[in-house]
Amino acid sequence: TGEQLRNRVLTDTFEPGSTVKPITIALAMEKGIVSANTQMQIGHLQIGKKVITDTHTYGALSVAQIIQKSSNIGTSRIALQMSAEDMWGMFQSVGFGQAPKIGFPGAVAGIVRPHEKWGKLDQATMSFGYGVSTSLYQLARSYTIFATDGELVPLSMIKVNIPPVGTRILSPKVAIEVRSMLEMVTQEGGTATKAKVAGYRVGGKTGTAQRIDDTCGCYRGYTASFIGFAPADNPAYVISVTIQDPKGLHWGGYLGGPVFKKVMSFVLQSKGIAPTGTT
Repeated sequence: TGEQLRNRVLTDTFEPGSTVKPITIALAMEKGIVSANTQMQIGHLQIGKKVITDTHTYGALSVAQIIQKSSNIGTSRIALQMSAEDMWGMFQSVGFGQAPKIGFPGAVAGIVRPHEKWGKLDQATMSFGYGVSTSLYQLARSYTIFATDGELVPLSMIKVNIPPVGTRILSPKVAIEVRSMLEMVTQEGGTATKAKVAGYRVGGKTGTAQRIDDTCGCYRGYTASFIGFAPADNPAYVISVTIQDPKGLHWGGYLGGPVFKKVMSFVLQSKGIAPTGTT
């Protein structure tokens, strides 16, 4: 059918959920608002009538642990220390809300609403990937800022012989620090231990988001995602996985992690990337 013939990596959008958290937090680190070691009280967070929740109850977490544990509350508290305009600018700078310049018919822009229309609740929920829509292509490309020491890399669907010139988004210092934090996600205590690849250091982020059903405008079903890179000490590849409307357990680390592991393991070995050891 027509639907089956679409390249859904480019033509479909979804709310990316927690995969956006490292981008939000990287901006706060770049602005000097927090560092990886900044300790924050997570506690209870209510904005208007809406209560922001986590899957577990946390007391104090470092910013690195906020990424590792995927705390919505912690990410929201960090986001609300920034202006809506700055956050909107960061999302724009990594390509969200913009049609990809890749020459593929039907490639979608996704949606990032103008910052003038954000309230505090919008800013909080967007910080962890709700209220914004992206394609899987856009998410994968956005993570090149962590894999390349802070540069957003132009992508191509055909092989190019000249290395592409990236656009500086983050300082190398912040990009490397966030990359280290993302490596914690795949280690003990993180949300994606199933994404670990034997013999290699791996970093990445899980995302679990409810899906909007266009027929009713309501949330129905889930999208489970994992986006990661390897080897984490010198990334060569970024792989982005999303599973839409999974049955049963719907967590990004539980479903997306093993797919990432299998594909990344094959890629690294087939490309002759030497094992770098695990941490």
